[in-house]
Amino acid sequence: MNSDLFDPEWVAERRRATPAATLTRRQFFRVSGLAGGGLLLSMAMPGISQAAAEASFFEPNVFVRIDPDNRATITVSQSEMGQGVRTTLAMIVAEELDLDWSRVNVQTAPADEKKYGRQGTGGSASIRRNWTRLRESGASARTMLLAAAADRLGVAANTLETADSYVIDPASGKRIAYGDLAAAAATKPAPDKPALKTPAQFRLLGKEHPGIDVDAIVTGKAVYGADVRLPGMLYAVVERSPVHGGSLKSYDDTAALKINGVRKVITVPAVGGSTNVHAGVAVIADSTWAAMQGRDALAIEWNAGPHGGETSAAHSKKMLELTSRPGEATVNRLGDPDKVLAAADDVLSATYEVPFLSHATMEPMNCTAAVDGDRCRIWAPTQFPNWAARATSEALKIPAANVSVEIMLIGGGFGRRINPDYAVEAALVAAQADAPVKVTWSREDDMRHDFYRPAAVHVIDACLDDAGMPLAWRQRFSTPAIRATYSDKVDVDAFGVGESDGAANMLYRIPNRSCEYSYLDSGINRGWWRAVHTTHATFAVESFIDELAARAGKDPLELRLALIDELEVDRPEQNEEFPFRPQRLKGVLQLAAAKAGWGKPLPAGHGMGIACGIDHLSYAAEVVEVSVIDGKLRIHKVVCAADCGPVLNPNGGRAQIEGGIVQGLSAALRERITVADGRIVEGNFGDYRILRINESPLVIETHFAETDAHPTGLGEPSVPPIAAALANAIYAATGKRHRRLPIEI
Repeated sequence: MNSDLFDPEWVAERRRATPAATLTRRQFFRVSGLAGGGLLLSMAMPGISQAAAEASFFEPNVFVRIDPDNRATITVSQSEMGQGVRTTLAMIVAEELDLDWSRVNVQTAPADEKKYGRQGTGGSASIRRNWTRLRESGASARTMLLAAAADRLGVAANTLETADSYVIDPASGKRIAYGDLAAAAATKPAPDKPALKTPAQFRLLGKEHPGIDVDAIVTGKAVYGADVRLPGMLYAVVERSPVHGGSLKSYDDTAALKINGVRKVITVPAVGGSTNVHAGVAVIADSTWAAMQGRDALAIEWNAGPHGGETSAAHSKKMLELTSRPGEATVNRLGDPDKVLAAADDVLSATYEVPFLSHATMEPMNCTAAVDGDRCRIWAPTQFPNWAARATSEALKIPAANVSVEIMLIGGGFGRRINPDYAVEAALVAAQADAPVKVTWSREDDMRHDFYRPAAVHVIDACLDDAGMPLAWRQRFSTPAIRATYSDKVDVDAFGVGESDGAANMLYRIPNRSCEYSYLDSGINRGWWRAVHTTHATFAVESFIDELAARAGKDPLELRLALIDELEVDRPEQNEEFPFRPQRLKGVLQLAAAKAGWGKPLPAGHGMGIACGIDHLSYAAEVVEVSVIDGKLRIHKVVCAADCGPVLNPNGGRAQIEGGIVQGLSAALRERITVADGRIVEGNFGDYRILRINESPLVIETHFAETDAHPTGLGEPSVPPIAAALANAIYAATGKRHRRLPIEI
């Protein structure tokens, strides 16, 4: 083992993040002078949970460093997986600090729960959680620089201005670089409540900026998890149980060990609980190619375990059975929909079904690990590095403080890299090798051992009043709950609440309604897929609203607008801090419709569909225009209107909206994971189809309905409505309803 890998100086030299100061509960900011005369400002953030904050635990989440050469370094603790978080979080600080953006370096922090708290990146939450504190961090540093400049110039600080990393004295015309003031600024007290800019004063935020990583990505300089190289490193691949939850029966490595370059063959134990590492056999070699050849030469027998008989057909049959009767848990109820439906002369019923989905990230799972006694270092493209560290500590039975995680650039996450299984697996392999080991998953490994978006069935029954408005709505759904993957206890009531986003939190005013849930047991690993539960629930709800509009002879847009209650909506609040605002939902519907030309005459075989939703506190509406001619579907245009509060970087915001639309369309038209005898059938893009360029919309338009609300996320809100908008457009073009995904024309 190369001991340099664990040497503090070696580690510090290679870490991209600026070291942090330790913060006490009552410290908000801490400043210190740096060797060479720089200024380091660290900012303390409250813990993710209020309980943690009250327990004197704070999250330092961003650090600003200004060097004598007038360059600034901003360190962020969130993971970059193409969403642009390194760019936007740094822009927030740079805006309030009035930095010259061309002289800003951005670094990613290592995983360190004591310094940074929980560093999870997901749920479109990075901007929402960091907005205020990052602004205060930049504003405080600016205040201290102004105080240092005022001392030097002998003037009042409030007479000075800042711009492009300089303090300016308008009276004399003198300009002092931040770098020249950094040492003196470090001696100034941090303000308790720094003055923040108004939006009208923004110079960076709200303007178009390319991602800071674009150049490195385009030129091949970006270092992803798969690119990690360490001295003396070995390489490994793992043959895992083909059945989720299966176990190793026997193996013969005789032929594998004869492959040139193969060093060792070891077993990988299954790790249950919330980690879910599959039992496997690892081949360690001098190269990944040699390891793969060795794996191909293994002779292995597996025990299928209790889930070896699972099939997609059986899943569908069971979910349809469960939704044909009252749910095991009532998630939400208003009035008496059962009584109203029983007395109704005309009840409209529809069943919607969606399959398991793979994350299918561009970069398959991978991780490099080094283990030396009771110490472990991990280089991982992870969304939740703290979870990876804790899970590794538990699996190796070593102190948590002895596990360090370097957060690498991520080649696509979509929720898959929340799970720590691949990092724990790499650590388990490295523990049996006298060298650092990179474990690489093939595309087939990745596809067949994913944490899938669960399959689901929704059955909705409804009736209309004499005015053609919904009088009763009963929604019964079944899905193998994501939360059940991480718990040995079956809690149907909790599962129902957790899995019902997009269904239970009804957006429309219906006097009698219910949402009921029934649990489907499954051994297939489930996990968080972009926008999670709202992907299948919104498809059902927004498709059925269109069906009700057709039954009532109403325009689908007008019906939605009429059902969004301006005054009172009896629904659980998504978040006490971010309550549902009906006018914002109306706003995106009206904006999308106006920009798309809703109601305009269309040629024969063409149709428009509309749908809306709320996901992770952001509002989105989409209009899809399609044609179906001679049995061939063409998506001509998608118009999306989104309300996420202020859009900090429109370039990155549009990219997130567009990416969500394309991924949502891919799931609606192509993607499906099939289970046969407990095994995942699909293994690569040949049988797990994703949307091709020639199948994608000819035009995607994004329009932001900016409000003065607290900013929320854009990574996920465009995904949930798109399948329903597409299905509704196809109906408008053909008169045929599609209630099962993927859609087959």
